[in-house]
Amino acid sequence: MSEAASDTDVINADGILFPNDPRIISDRIAKRLERGGYEEREANAVRQVLRRGDRVLELGGGIGFMSSLIGRSRPPSEFHVYEGNPKLVPFIRRVHALNNLDNITVHNTLLSVDATDDIPFYIRKDFLGSSMDRNNEPDTIIETAMVPQKPFSEVVDTLQPTFLVCDIEGAERMLLPTADLSCLRAAVVELHPQWIGQDGVQEVFDAFNKAGLTYFARSSHGKVVTFKKR
Repeated sequence: MSEAASDTDVINADGILFPNDPRIISDRIAKRLERGGYEEREANAVRQVLRRGDRVLELGGGIGFMSSLIGRSRPPSEFHVYEGNPKLVPFIRRVHALNNLDNITVHNTLLSVDATDDIPFYIRKDFLGSSMDRNNEPDTIIETAMVPQKPFSEVVDTLQPTFLVCDIEGAERMLLPTADLSCLRAAVVELHPQWIGQDGVQEVFDAFNKAGLTYFARSSHGKVVTFKKR
């Protein structure tokens, strides 16, 4: 297999197609995609609360799985994905193209509280382990990219999303309380209590409560929590 597999070499994950590119898709991820267990809890929550025609904002695009699931199952009226890793963004776009999804805008932008300056993003050999943290396994860094930032509150004010999907590895505590989320009808958030602690989890719940959304137990499971408008 060549380092960059062609789009004719694909993985079928319950009807969603992925280029089998070993630079992005490890053997472990490939097996989970093929078996239907990739992001299972988050996917189940989204299926339960998403509505056709929602204006969707996704924080953390990953490999494009969740945005493709949403785009195929209940097409939104508008869809914006924010992903900070510049090596993942082209792959996400390949996934969308492979699945004939042309109504999703992918931004290579890091959302912040109020900063707008470009910020270093450290690319690691395992692209999915890349981050803004230079001190985490610095010997694995193979490249440094400067990525633009944009205030999260500005994005929300401009897009006025009705549905939020968020999986940003602990940054939920920092970002979510900084914007007026009252435009949302529902949200699915993967929490990371191992990094944000119980106080951080409470701050996320308080942010949605302030916006008029409450915890929806039926479609929540473990660290994946759902909020809906009262």
